[in-house]
Amino acid sequence: MRVISGTARGTKLNSIDDLSTRPTLDRVKESLFNIIQPRIEDSVVLDLFAGSGAIGIEFLSRGCKTAYLCDKSNKAVSMIHQNLEKTRLQSNAKIINNDYKKCLYSLSEKNIAFDIIYIDPPYKDDIAVDSVKMILSLKLLKQNGIIIIETDDKDREIENLKNLDVKINDCRKYGRANLIFLN
Repeated sequence: MRVISGTARGTKLNSIDDLSTRPTLDRVKESLFNIIQPRIEDSVVLDLFAGSGAIGIEFLSRGCKTAYLCDKSNKAVSMIHQNLEKTRLQSNAKIINNDYKKCLYSLSEKNIAFDIIYIDPPYKDDIAVDSVKMILSLKLLKQNGIIIIETDDKDREIENLKNLDVKINDCRKYGRANLIFLN
């Protein structure tokens, strides 16, 4: 796992050797960032279920203004700190060691809104749509912001998203991983 582009390009990131964490493959990450690159400069980003922090770090490396990286695992948060130190991108990162619901409520209380929100929960947990529902109800997404869900069950997520006031702009499949782009 490495940083693909930007100021920390080529830096190898540490990953968590744990069955509960699944890193986003480099080819998925590269495709994702090719699609959203024009939106990154000076954006405020939330990497929900951040794991090792690879996605949030990629945003920082590519010029986002601030990246919030949230994970409830102490082990993951420790790895995020290590990877931020390795890439020297700590200054624009905010790390939240909390469950996603508490994280979202806390961000709402601080009146923080995001240009880009990346949601990559453990596939088996089936909580991506619940996250989107909370994000919308708490008004955490800016007017022209986007939400990206990484999932292994695109059909389930799309079916559950039909009940929300959100538009599905695009879906991409990369092996087992699917990316769903919402606004």
